[in-house]
Amino acid sequence: MANAESTVERFMKCLEIGDFQSLRGLLKDDFSFKGPFDSFEEPGPYLAALQKLHPVIARIDVKRMFVDGDDVCVLYDMLTNTSANRVYRGMAPSEG
Repeated sequence: MANAESTVERFMKCLEIGDFQSLRGLLKDDFSFKGPFDSFEEPGPYLAALQKLHPVIARIDVKRMFVDGDDVCVLYDMLTNTSANRVYRGMAPSEG
């Protein structure tokens, strides 16, 4: 089984390129996600939300990754093809 760091790296790359079939393979059935804008208790609705977001993703720039065993924290810029351009900077507000 892959370690947490490589799983998260694959997840971020699959999200960037829109490979949702591979994304699903990286999520456990008892998956849950709590973020600043939404929460999900199973993979299906989470992936549906990502599929809606994907058309505006230009690229994802991973800035830092912190790994502690099975815990991984990723700080990233999600650059979009919209006039806003930067949607997220990790989980913190973007700087101007």
